[in-house]
Amino acid sequence: MPAYNKLVRDNIPQIIARTGATSRTRILGDEEYLQELQTKLREETAEYMETTNAENALEELADVLEVVRALAVAHGADWEQLESIRQQKAEQRGGFRDKVYLIDVDES
Repeated sequence: MPAYNKLVRDNIPQIIARTGATSRTRILGDEEYLQELQTKLREETAEYMETTNAENALEELADVLEVVRALAVAHGADWEQLESIRQQKAEQRGGFRDKVYLIDVDES
């Protein structure tokens, strides 16, 4: 029996059961949940970095986005609050649409 020991999406146990297999799960406490979400974000980001085509990249980005949404809630915010913060930062500092690459800054 393979051991996974990782945070999974809510419907995974039911999906496993539909295949005729059984799984064991437990519900995480808040602190451990936050740690596991951070681990999941690293995992999903690594999977995105390994993609080789746009279709797979979008699938992995959707996974990253789902984890980011859960992290926002874990930090006491909702998606709208996170989006508001993102918009404020974009207004103040811009986004990434112009593809600006900073080489260096001469502070003399």
